Amino acid sequence: MARTELTIALPKGKLFEPTVELLRHAGLPWEELQAESRQLVFDYPAQEVKYIICRPTDIPTYVEYGAADLGVVGKDTIVEQNKDVYELVDLKFGACRFVVAVPAAVAKEKDLARLSHARVATKFPRVAASFFREKGIQVEVIELHGNIELAPSVGLSEAIVDIVSTGRTLKENNLVPLEDILHATARLIANRVSYRLKYQRLYPLVEKFKQIIENKGSDSNAYLK
Repeated sequence: MARTELTIALPKGKLFEPTVELLRHAGLPWEELQAESRQLVFDYPAQEVKYIICRPTDIPTYVEYGAADLGVVGKDTIVEQNKDVYELVDLKFGACRFVVAVPAAVAKEKDLARLSHARVATKFPRVAASFFREKGIQVEVIELHGNIELAPSVGLSEAIVDIVSTGRTLKENNLVPLEDILHATARLIANRVSYRLKYQRLYPLVEKFKQIIENKGSDSNAYLK
């Protein structure tokens, strides 16, 4: 008989609290989960549920290899990593978007086509390369791992590709969005084998998540109140 215990990978950071609220509304255990805790594993044997707390960028890997049956992660991470996982539910929170951004001083003069042969700094090389390739624009993609807003100001690149939510960081670094690439929200993903072997337990839970979100209509954060 297949194990019925579920291991769910929960993301650190801004997606953590809305994810915990979703678990609470779905009737899953949540009482000990705290954003500021350093505990990484929360086991609820009575409910046959275990949570592991991960960096958002690591969650697709934990799910792909079966260390977690389910995970919550942003669509931006799914697109960039292209892991072999099921994407089950758009959870509607954690909205952000991929953008091409350039220095404000050149934004009025520079359309996207004029970035041909430019250097583009990004933490998302797959997304950036795919976007410009589809546009027929040849660029050199430079992968960085943090503070990519710095790259144009020191001459490392002419543009960046990054995710933004409010746009405040871009503005504070004299950058402006030139074009949107993709809008993203948090998604529920599953390991392909787990989804088949634990289907009888996973299917009702997935349907409950969908129902919670649908019942709250267009207000994506309503169920968190």
